[in-house]
Amino acid sequence: MRCVIARFPFELTKSGVLESMKGIKPERGTGESVIIGRRHYPVKQVGQVITRQDRRDFSAAEVLRAMTQLGFTCRALPTAAPVRILSSLQQASAMLGTPVSV
Repeated sequence: MRCVIARFPFELTKSGVLESMKGIKPERGTGESVIIGRRHYPVKQVGQVITRQDRRDFSAAEVLRAMTQLGFTCRALPTAAPVRILSSLQQASAMLGTPVSV
């Protein structure tokens, strides 16, 4: 399958990606990841191995799109829960244990 990553076209296949990642130890990461075989690889590491380019040359979204199209399972960053912003009056009342509606 033809994929464009960092403005360069690549002919990628699922078996080719599996072969490229064979023997590569996954780095620790907390961001987006791609499951290749039984291992979770950071997206940027996969992009670097496959394209042989510097990680700053491409975005994680480009690699995620290509890996998803090839049929790999991709895990995105978890979305953060919305934070409720309290006014100073609400903060003071919460500390005192008296609810105040504003």
